[in-house]
Amino acid sequence: MGASDGRPAGRPIGLEVTRTAKAVGMAFNAALQVHGGSVPVWLILNALTHERLATQLDLARSLGIEGPTLTRHLDNLEESGLVERRRSEEDRRAVRVALTPAGEAAYASLLGEVAGFNRRLLDGISPDEQAQLRDLLGRLRANVGGADAEPTP
Repeated sequence: MGASDGRPAGRPIGLEVTRTAKAVGMAFNAALQVHGGSVPVWLILNALTHERLATQLDLARSLGIEGPTLTRHLDNLEESGLVERRRSEEDRRAVRVALTPAGEAAYASLLGEVAGFNRRLLDGISPDEQAQLRDLLGRLRANVGGADAEPTP
């Protein structure tokens, strides 16, 4: 059994990628929780810090999540004083989202944890191996027609 009958030798790579993504995601979330964050909180704060997003809808699209899910997260972030939402002056149906000073401070606090987690994650993996991994992951995404399917430069 294996390669000669069309089945891959060993565990299928898709399963390995899925198991690894789950383990990394859980560890990343746990690291962020130490500072009162989570993966969704980090993704939102990071997007609001680095992307030019005009509306809440733009933010949802940028993160690839459904509007109601984002609304729930933004409700919590607004209640915590990390973001503020305002109706757009140009289009009263659109809602603008911005970080508050407390949100900027939370982002800065989480950024240190993210950098530390990234160092731990890549421990023992050379820069050349990291580049190869990024390329391989990009090719896997391209093979399944995934979002941002181009290999990462």
